Amino acid sequence: MIKRIFLIVLDSFGIGYQPDAEDFGDVGANTLRSVMASQCFNAETLKSLGLFNIDGVEADGVAVPLAAYGRGMELSRGKDTTVGHWEIAGVVSSTPLPTYPEGFPQEVIEAFEKATGREVLCNKPYSGTKVIADYGDEHVKTGKLIVYTSADSVFQIAAHEDVVPVDELYRYCRIAREILQGQHGVGRVIARPFAGKSGEYYRTSGRHDYSIDPPKTTVTDLLSQKGLDVIAVGKINDIFNGRGITRSIPTKGNADGMRVAKELLKENFHGMCFVNLVDFDMLYGHRNDVDGYAEAISAFDSWLAEFLAGLGEDDVVIITADHGCDPGYTKTTDHSREYVPVLIYGKKIKPVGLGTLNGFCGIGATIAECFGAGQTPDGQSFLDKIL
Repeated sequence: MIKRIFLIVLDSFGIGYQPDAEDFGDVGANTLRSVMASQCFNAETLKSLGLFNIDGVEADGVAVPLAAYGRGMELSRGKDTTVGHWEIAGVVSSTPLPTYPEGFPQEVIEAFEKATGREVLCNKPYSGTKVIADYGDEHVKTGKLIVYTSADSVFQIAAHEDVVPVDELYRYCRIAREILQGQHGVGRVIARPFAGKSGEYYRTSGRHDYSIDPPKTTVTDLLSQKGLDVIAVGKINDIFNGRGITRSIPTKGNADGMRVAKELLKENFHGMCFVNLVDFDMLYGHRNDVDGYAEAISAFDSWLAEFLAGLGEDDVVIITADHGCDPGYTKTTDHSREYVPVLIYGKKIKPVGLGTLNGFCGIGATIAECFGAGQTPDGQSFLDKIL
C-alpha cells in the first residue's frame, strides 16, 4: 500500500516542443535543452532517476534508471499554469481560457472601476517588473490601479503597498474575480503588490492568486472526499481555488517550498502533498535568464538527493511540470508548448520506461487509483505499469 505521494511540479520545466507547438507559436522551444547549455547546470540526481532517458531528450541517459520515466504531452488547449495543473490533476480543458492581447474590453474595466472606486492604468499585456517601472510613479501620484495581463489568461493588479494596503488590494482582486466570470472567466486574478521609491520599485512577496474553479472533479476532490490528506504547498491552493485541499501552506519561492516539503516528510499524513516550485517560471523563464534557471535546477537537484534519502517504504515522489517557459527562446518571454517530464520514484515503484503519455491527466488518474479514490474525469491510469 502507498501511504504518501509527494507530487512536485517544477513550474515551466518543459523538455521539448510538442507536435502541436506551431498552433502556439512555439516550434523550436526546449526549456531543458536551453538550461543544459549553461555551465551552471547540474542534475545528477534527476539523471539517476531517468530524466535523460526520456524520449526526445538530447543527452546520455543512465544504464539503469532508478525511477519510472516518461514524458507527458499536454492535451488541454492552453499552455498556462492553471490548465496545466488541472490536467495533472485529471481534467483536460478542451476550451482555452480567454486571453487579452489587446487589453480587457471597456465594459470589464468600467465595471471594475465602478466597483472599486478607483480608475485603472495600463490595461495591456506587460512584463510585471516593467509595468511598475513605467506606471509606478503615476499610480503613486493618482492612486489609480495598474491593471495588466500577459499571454496567459490573467487579470493582474499592481499597487504600491503605501498607496493601497495589501488587504485592500486583495479585496479589489476578489471584486475582479466576481466580475470575471463566463465569457471573461480568466484563469487567475493576481494581486501584485510592490514597494520602493521612484526608479527603484520592486515586487514584494504578497502575491496572491484568485483562480476560477476547475470545471470538473479533480484528483484533489477525489482524495479529500475519501477522507485523505491533500496538502497544498506554494500556489497549489490558489490554482484550485481551495477545491479538495485539506491544508494549505503558502511559500515564498523555491527554497521555502523545498524546506516545507522536507519538513512534511516527518509528518504522519495519509494522502498527497502537492507542491509547486514557482521560481523556475517566474524568476528565470519569463526573464530569459538561462543561467538563473540552470542554477535553480541545480539547487533543486541537490535538495532532491537529500529528500529521496528520507522517503519511507510506503512513499512515492512524482516529479513533473505544467508547461514550458524556455529561457533561451528569445522570440518571447511567454510560456511554451512543450512535453513535460514524468519521473516516479519509490521503494515500491518499478523503474520502467513509460514512453510518451497521452496527456498530463494520467498522473491524476494514477494517483486516484493508487488510493482507491475513484476515477478522474480524464486520463488513463498507468499504475499497473509502475507497481
